[in-house]
Amino acid sequence: MTIGLGKYGPWALIVGASDGVGAAFAEALASGGLNVVLVARRQALLDEVAAGIAARHGVQTRTVAVDLVSPDASDRLLAAVEGLAIGFLLYCAGADPDFKPFLANNISAAEAMVQRNCVVPMQLCHALAPHMVDRGAGAIVILGSGAGFVGGPNMVAYGASKAFDMVFAEALWSELRHTGVDVIGLILGKTDTPALRRLEFERGQIVSTAETPAGAVPVEQVVAAALSNLTSGPTVYVGEQVAGMAQLLASQGRNESAAFMAQAITAAMGK
Repeated sequence: MTIGLGKYGPWALIVGASDGVGAAFAEALASGGLNVVLVARRQALLDEVAAGIAARHGVQTRTVAVDLVSPDASDRLLAAVEGLAIGFLLYCAGADPDFKPFLANNISAAEAMVQRNCVVPMQLCHALAPHMVDRGAGAIVILGSGAGFVGGPNMVAYGASKAFDMVFAEALWSELRHTGVDVIGLILGKTDTPALRRLEFERGQIVSTAETPAGAVPVEQVVAAALSNLTSGPTVYVGEQVAGMAQLLASQGRNESAAFMAQAITAAMGK
């Protein structure tokens, strides 16, 4: 799996790169010759990922430790990449660690979700896309979720933020599709990440974090789907489960879809 420097290089900015999908993307892009800027909260883990990538692929790496919930997160990221020709932006931060009813959580948790999943990617795209347009080449990949198809319990703010991501990617694609900048909203379902393993272990669904959650798509499949469909935007579904859900919900009205989602999640939780 390689990405040509002529179209997308020389630098990729990967937001949410410390593990899981983001780290897998960083590995794949570096294997194609792109230098990578890795962004996440944990500096030590970022440095470890960056060192491994540099050793394996001989590319340049930079790390930026930042909490995306911070109001100045975008400013700090943009300052860190000033002077770099960012030709590939991947935004994959923003998983929901709680999966709780809206009223059972502090409002600050929902506000943080909107900041991290909606505000920051919008700001980064607005700042970085003009350079890509001027070059006539670039790629923007924004990770969405099947949770954004229709509202459901225990993911009120998360689902809404992922609906925003999906529509934002579609709209941005519609404006940039004749500029040479490829835009896709990558819609994921259940994906085998450390975060999912921790969540399912805490809920008693798996016996240890070394176990693969049932039905979870490997991160390598996510990366392959994105990189093989960069010019097939605006929306790319990863895995048969998500594609099937999209087709099913599209055949129903919004009210029917919301009722179906509520029943499905309730049943999955054993309630």
